[in-house]
Amino acid sequence: MSDNESRIELSLVSHTNVGKTTLARTLLGRDIGEVRDAPHVTTLSEPHEMISSPAGYVLTLWDTPGFGDSIRLAKRLRQRSNPIGWFIAEIWDRWRDPSSWSSQQVIKNVRDQSDVVLYLVNASENPADAAYVLAEMEILSWIEKPVLVLLNQMGEPRPMDVEEAEKRQWQDYVAKFGFVREVLTLDAFARCWVQEFSLLNAVAAALPEFKKPAIRSLQEAWMALRLETYHASTAAISRYLAGLARDRERAPDAGISSSLKKVGRVIGIRKNNEPSAEMRAMQMLEARAVHALRVLTNQLIDTHGLKGRAADQVLKRLAADWRIDEPLNEGRFAVVGGIVSGALSGLATDIISGGLTLGTGTLAGAALGALGAAGIAKGYNIYKGKDGTIVSWNAGALNRLLKESLLLYLAVAHYGRGRGEWSRSEYPAHWGAAIESILAQESRELEEIWSDRSELTVGGRIDQKLANVIDNLLRSSLSQLYPEAKVFTAENGFGVDEKLSVQPE
Repeated sequence: MSDNESRIELSLVSHTNVGKTTLARTLLGRDIGEVRDAPHVTTLSEPHEMISSPAGYVLTLWDTPGFGDSIRLAKRLRQRSNPIGWFIAEIWDRWRDPSSWSSQQVIKNVRDQSDVVLYLVNASENPADAAYVLAEMEILSWIEKPVLVLLNQMGEPRPMDVEEAEKRQWQDYVAKFGFVREVLTLDAFARCWVQEFSLLNAVAAALPEFKKPAIRSLQEAWMALRLETYHASTAAISRYLAGLARDRERAPDAGISSSLKKVGRVIGIRKNNEPSAEMRAMQMLEARAVHALRVLTNQLIDTHGLKGRAADQVLKRLAADWRIDEPLNEGRFAVVGGIVSGALSGLATDIISGGLTLGTGTLAGAALGALGAAGIAKGYNIYKGKDGTIVSWNAGALNRLLKESLLLYLAVAHYGRGRGEWSRSEYPAHWGAAIESILAQESRELEEIWSDRSELTVGGRIDQKLANVIDNLLRSSLSQLYPEAKVFTAENGFGVDEKLSVQPE
């Protein structure tokens, strides 16, 4: 196998200061070159191995200098019978004429090295108003290499129809250039990993037949690498949710006086603002949830090869989402239950300074309520096997935490290394809507899992069911947001029947 057959070379080119090195960092998953807002930051064409396959094939990405004064350059080249040959043969001073020298390096790299050109443009510009694009298209046409146009600087991810409209604008503009094979969205700051498969598919379609074995082998290697990250992320989220579902905190039983204070809170009367035992248990549970979310965020950052650490995240909006099981002893529960039942029946109850005064009618109402309350207490103790007040997350809170973790995954999976230190920003609104609709499809399965949370032992049946639900949710989310990527297919080695195996850390 010759080097020409075993290697595929991609040249990343653009007008100066459009973001080539930033995108290269994102695709390579490591820091290269220098990134700053200035022209001609990259001065030499630099090769970087993007992926290699076990079969010995290599995909190389070249980060090139930016085109300089493209309009003036195209005008000069039109006057030559062999424009590319003349331009490369000339000797330009790197320091006195950096624009011409930079453009020369780009053209030389594309002519001598490139199998496919990745031409990066600023998507926020109207192509008809960016005169340099027409000039650079003309220059690339003389080199006669296949070109893929990549739309950069798209801003935050937006609904598919909005991005498609912007893409069509560029497609219509470059349609007259036969060497342009495809227009793709691939923002350096907000690309998702599934979009990389659209890029590799477009590269494969642009290559000559003798390069097909190489690109197929490299696509498989790239798929394996990205799916390893995906599986690790899904497993981390599964462990996080299962841990929250299993978590519970026991509140000490402070006796009948505490129970009577509790009744006062139920009917709106409080002695003071001191936190109850249940509230202290809630605070401990919440603190563990905050820590678990921070750990999950850091795991996802590490798994995706990013930099940065999660900032403290406060779960104030979940403060009221608790599930309280109170199997007080049957006699005490009967008294408290009877009082509450009487109060709810409209009978007079008066709590004064921790004491209890009952009207004559209240005793009858309380006695009737006590019978039912005692039966409930006994059933609960036998069924739950508890000997105290237990606080845990309820199903509504767990569903909200699940949504939060899916949005967290999408944020980390989108924002690449070009951004530098990872920091979480508010997610686009259409992500939340997509997650909500997908969660609704799994509501019955989730309800069953949360109701069987006592069986959520690591590696157990319910634990595995939770892992599979989270996998389905993430697949559906990514497929809905990026239907053109077609990653989750049996042909790609990731069929819909594949299930995850969640292992303890």
